[in-house]
Amino acid sequence: MEAHAKALADLLRVLANQNRLLILCALLREPLTVGELAVHVSGISQSALSQHLALLRAHRVLDCHKSGQSITYFIADPRIGELMATLKTHYCPTE
Repeated sequence: MEAHAKALADLLRVLANQNRLLILCALLREPLTVGELAVHVSGISQSALSQHLALLRAHRVLDCHKSGQSITYFIADPRIGELMATLKTHYCPTE
């Protein structure tokens, strides 16, 4: 049980950032490229956005597929999708 609690705490630390939450909110709708995600996460540089994406990939929250020079990101862990869907009613902006 302690190992599960530690894993969950580690995951929640990764998610506990407003920019990463905005990324996940946007990716709930559909897979997106860095350029498309930049529209949803304003106020940070594309370099900072890429660093957030790399962190989320390193923790297996996101994955991506490459087509030519375009990289499209998507939520890789279905549990994250479920968690974000629950949080969406309180956090994700509506468009």
